[in-house]
Amino acid sequence: LLQQLQENEVKHFVFSSSATVYGEPEMLPLTEKARLTATNPYGRTKLFIEEILRDLYASTPDMWNILILRYFNPIGAHPSGRMGEDPQGIPNNLMPFIAQVCVGRREKLSVFGDDYDTPDGTGVRDYIHVVDLAKGHVAALDKLYTDDSVGCEAVNLGTGKGVSVLELVDGMGEATGKPVPYEISPRRPGDVAEVYADPKKAAEMLKWEAELGTKEMCEDTWRWQSTNPMGYREEVEIVNEN
Repeated sequence: LLQQLQENEVKHFVFSSSATVYGEPEMLPLTEKARLTATNPYGRTKLFIEEILRDLYASTPDMWNILILRYFNPIGAHPSGRMGEDPQGIPNNLMPFIAQVCVGRREKLSVFGDDYDTPDGTGVRDYIHVVDLAKGHVAALDKLYTDDSVGCEAVNLGTGKGVSVLELVDGMGEATGKPVPYEISPRRPGDVAEVYADPKKAAEMLKWEAELGTKEMCEDTWRWQSTNPMGYREEVEIVNEN
């Protein structure tokens, strides 16, 4: 892809990276200058591609204008309820799993650990509404096409606020009008207590900041899932996980 862009003199490039490149955080909030490390294959692929882009820019700086966007935890759906997350199989991420519990596709949520050093004992993450994330991409493109001297820069896209698992569970309970059934399970290896962004660079460089909060994330997720119980498929299937 990069070779084709170079041959066609396309210099502006936005890469969708991830906060997983920070691994287990040594500092909070996480700035773009934090140590980079990978603790899983997904994070490793993101980190390797970041390194390729940095090396490419260093070798031919006049030919590239690159922004690396490090997402934190995108959740939510389009407010119309017509577009949302539809993972196949058992969801790997928290919010679609909660949503499937709420719509009756799964019996209950497993909360992995309630003994972390956080206000309620559950893990804390920086959740960002997918609509804010989309606007962050628009802001990145606007920056690249109005400033040829960006170079190769990484920028966090997050809210800067941590939300716990139980706070998200409560938020979905408020959105649906019913409590979300859950059980406490042992911690998973590799999970950390807290991860959240320092989003100042995005505000200064891209003139962007997240506008939507946990309430909108939960309401929009429920609007999507309740009107599309099986996602983009039609038939409803109830999964008993006992």
